[in-house]
Formats: sequence, structure tokens, C-alpha cells
Amino acid sequence: MPALGVGTWRIGERVRDRDREIASIRLALDLGMTLIDTAEMYGEGSAEELLGAAIAGRRDEVFLVSKVYPHHARRKAVITACERSLARLGTDHLDLYLLHWRGSVPLAETVAGFEALRAAGKIRSWGVSNFDCADMQELLSLPAGSRCAANQVLYHLRCRGIEWDLLPLCREHRIAVMAYSPLDEGRLIANRRLGAIAESAGIRPATLALAWVLRQEGIAAIVKAAKAAHVHDNRMAAELSLDPRLMAEIDRAFPPPREASPLQVI
Repeated sequence: MPALGVGTWRIGERVRDRDREIASIRLALDLGMTLIDTAEMYGEGSAEELLGAAIAGRRDEVFLVSKVYPHHARRKAVITACERSLARLGTDHLDLYLLHWRGSVPLAETVAGFEALRAAGKIRSWGVSNFDCADMQELLSLPAGSRCAANQVLYHLRCRGIEWDLLPLCREHRIAVMAYSPLDEGRLIANRRLGAIAESAGIRPATLALAWVLRQEGIAAIVKAAKAAHVHDNRMAAELSLDPRLMAEIDRAFPPPREASPLQVI
């Protein structure tokens, strides 16, 4: 799975933005940002439909991720939901399919659906999203739980709680962590502390915040970029190396966790 990719939350919702959003996704592909994340929830399928148009003719370049609603997570329902997503995306398979968040459906039933999809070639791997340690431990206790490939969670400079226990657990079991909203829905760009650090280093705040997430092995980041300028800023983060002095300055401004805390979600 590529380390840097594009998120599609809140795209495909306005006709007037369609051409610009498609162009931004294609630019991201041109720049090597080939991980693209979406979900059936986003615009109730409209994001998947727009993404399908954006990657038409370029599917082989893309590591494609989508997510299923918890209320579609029963064995038969998850298969049907995946097939609807595939139709909207104009493809015959997903590279990664995630349970969007924990619902009331037993995990064993969801995993059975995922495994059936994997056996049929409709998904290449599966995982979860917004799962905390207890959820992950329950999942890993299932017979096929070890096949979980990824956990997509909220992670950014102002939200570092996963570093205490969830991130080490995922690393122990070789489960990739996908950081969503790595710029805190844009709020980090306007953060004065980050702005001062970025200015002293001659780096844009968004690029610095994203590079900080990407610096760690086993973590991928997905960030929305509906404008070409944002795509270029994000791409620069993949090439940025943060020296120990800069890392120490960031830790002083945004301290790591000192104790366990519940997983934060959006």
C-alpha cells in the first residue's frame, strides 16, 4: 500500500465542483499519489461515482480503498454493498475494503463476508476503521482475524493518542495504520504554533504536518485535496525529511501522550 494518498470525503456533492475535483484526483495520480480512499457513505455513493470517472482508464495505477457501513456488515449484506461500490467505481475489485466503524453486527459475520469477497477476487484485502485496542483484540481473536490488513484512524499532531497503545498493537501484528484527517480538517494549517515552526524551517504548515505523519514506518496518510495547489503541497511531504531538532521542536509544541486515552473519531 502506498504511504501517501487522497481522501474523497465531501467530494462529488456539488455538480459545479465536479470537473475541478476530477482534475485534482488525476493530478494526484500524475504525481504518484496512487492510494485513493473512499466509502459508500460519502455522498451516499456520489464520491465513489466521481472517483470512478476520475480513474477511468487508469485503474491499474490506483490502490483503491472503500468502506462499508456498519449496518451493511452482515455476511450477505457486505457482499451486496461491495458489489454496489464496485459498480459505482467502474472496477471489478478493490485493493482494500474496510468496515467503516464498529456497529452491532458480530465481527465474525463481517469477517466471513470479507473472506467470501476475497475468495471471489472482488477484494484483495480487508481491514477496519475507527477500531480502538479492545476492538482490535477482539478481531484478532477470531480465526481469520489475523488477515486484517489495516486500521484507518484519526491521527494528526493534535491527536496522538494512538501512539500509546493502538499503534504498537497494530505494529506487533503487522497491521498498517491509515491516518485520516492528518491536517485536522484543515485546522492545523492555521495553527500558530505549527505556523511558527514551519516558517522557521521554510516549509508550508500543511506539508510539515503531513510529513510528520508520514515519517513513521507502517503509517499511510490520506488527505483531501480538491485543489491543484493543495495536491502539490501534499506531494512535497513525501519527500521531506525531518531532522531531530525539528522533531524535538514539534514534540514540545504537540506533546506525545502520557497515558492511555479513548480513540478519537470524526
